[in-house]
Amino acid sequence: MKLHSTPTQQYQTITGYEQDSVEINAIPYRHSLIVLPEAKPVVWPVSSFDALSADDFAQIDATKPDVVILGTGNKQRFIHPRLIAALTAKRIGVECMDNQAACRTYNILMAEGRKVALALVMENT
Repeated sequence: MKLHSTPTQQYQTITGYEQDSVEINAIPYRHSLIVLPEAKPVVWPVSSFDALSADDFAQIDATKPDVVILGTGNKQRFIHPRLIAALTAKRIGVECMDNQAACRTYNILMAEGRKVALALVMENT
C-alpha cells in the first residue's frame, strides 16, 4: 500500500508497506530494522518475533525514545514484560501492533514531533 506524502520529507517517513517489506522515503527494506525520525534506518538483527530478547531492546533503549512502536510482523502479538523491563523502568512506553498498523502509527507520532522509535520485525520465510 502506498501512503500519501506529507510535509515531513526531511524525516524518515514510511512511504509504503507490503506483507514482507517496508518502504522508507521510497527505499524498500525487507529485513528487521529500527527507524527513528532523524536518523537513517538501522538493521535490527532480529529474525523472528519468537527470537526477541532483552538485548534486542537494549539497542532501542540506546536511541532514548519516549515511545517505542513494535511491529510484530503480519499479526499483532504481545511482548513479554520481562523483555522490555529496562525500557519500562525508564518510563519508555512500548506499544505492540502488526507491522502495517505500526507503520501508520509511527508516521502520525513522528509528524506530531514525538520522539518515537519504530522497531519492525520482518519475518521473511
